[in-house]
Amino acid sequence: MMNLYILPLIAQIGVWGWVVIALAILLLFGGKKIPELMRGTGKGIKEFKKGLNEGLDEDLKEEKKD
Repeated sequence: MMNLYILPLIAQIGVWGWVVIALAILLLFGGKKIPELMRGTGKGIKEFKKGLNEGLDEDLKEEKKD
């Protein structure tokens, strides 16, 4: 439900808005911290997908038993 409100706002930002956001992030975190931040985000997404797949595998095994 939240996506219905957020997606139009994201579409209205435009290219220059994204440039300003990127510069603000660069100023806040600095050039050295951004790769660490992105690496941590990537690891988090990888773990989330792994957990999701394991949950689906367990559900499939339970269905086969029934």
